[in-house]
Amino acid sequence: MQTTIRNFLRQESAGGILLMFAAVLAIIVANSPLEPWYQLLLEVPVEFRVGALEVAKPLILWINDGLMAVFFFAIGLELKRELLEGELSRPANVLLPAVGAIGGIAVPVGLYVALNHDNPVAMQGWAIPAATDIAFALGILSLLGNRVPLSLKVLLVSLAIFDDLGAIVIIAIFYTSGLSVAALGVAGVCLVVLGILSWRRVASISAYIAIGIVMWTAVLKSGVHATLAGVALAAFIPMRDPSDPGHSPLKSLEHDLHQAVAFLVLPLFAFANAGVNLSGVSFESLLHPVPLGIALGLFVGKQVGVFAFCALAIRLGIARLPDGAGWGSLYGVSVLTGIGFTMSLFIGGLAFEDRPLDAALLFDERLGILLGSVLSGVVGYLLLRRSLPRDGADT
Repeated sequence: MQTTIRNFLRQESAGGILLMFAAVLAIIVANSPLEPWYQLLLEVPVEFRVGALEVAKPLILWINDGLMAVFFFAIGLELKRELLEGELSRPANVLLPAVGAIGGIAVPVGLYVALNHDNPVAMQGWAIPAATDIAFALGILSLLGNRVPLSLKVLLVSLAIFDDLGAIVIIAIFYTSGLSVAALGVAGVCLVVLGILSWRRVASISAYIAIGIVMWTAVLKSGVHATLAGVALAAFIPMRDPSDPGHSPLKSLEHDLHQAVAFLVLPLFAFANAGVNLSGVSFESLLHPVPLGIALGLFVGKQVGVFAFCALAIRLGIARLPDGAGWGSLYGVSVLTGIGFTMSLFIGGLAFEDRPLDAALLFDERLGILLGSVLSGVVGYLLLRRSLPRDGADT
């Protein structure tokens, strides 16, 4: 079990480092003479047509709606595995990250709302600082090597999983518009078919994927965000193969997808969405309530919410500190949860995709995401470097 977790964390950390590189490259390109070409690339029209069915979107939306559906599918697989037989299958391991995640959502959202409650357009972004980027956070944590106890890494992963689950619920409830009953009906039929396949214990992954593609297209046309189809599909992938008890279709698929998501999907998403042109940015821009609310939510709200709720649970005796970790390292991990990057950019795109042009000129939510995430990463790393033992940890 520990070997599996170590392998996963190594890959996730490498993916986080590549994610950082893609984000920095996007910012460099967006502030160079290549910027017009960068924008043209993102706006390249890509069409898919079968008879009367047509899906026509610019490249950036294929990345955000299509490739990110694969990312959400991978999250769904990971969540199902963890709940069935992983760290989250044991109640003692669930409570601390679950309580911490509640604080890590409530406090950042409260800070953002306090700064933007009087602006209806800005209030669309209330959920942006509620997310944690697991790949980025683990990439920072990996810089400390074997000084980090395995239990602390598992806590960070678990916190991020619960955060992702919260983000999925938020997207499903608050970021849907113009619902199509017919398309939702097709998606519903797909869910029924997937349920029948699961009930009949069909282990063929191709059957599930074929139905999943149809469901993704239907959800895309329905007005509900298409990435949620990935989460729904993951819930039906079987954990066991009746004809081969030693084989797990879910684990095999998760393993096959992991590198593609970590080394292709997320870096592409970061490159397509992190390209902020800083030429017109001033100190006044950073003090606009939207980027300021996001930055404070991520850097201040996350660490306060996660640490305070975890500390309360530990003091009440309903949870305990991770093995080999102290209060200082718990606080350092709480700060790292403020790295929102991928999920925050994704929610920001949903929140402000229809914003008026004048609002777009006044603020850019990506400024707040980048500032809050960078501060959380740097400060979290320094705190953990100071609080963790220098002679290595038992991992």
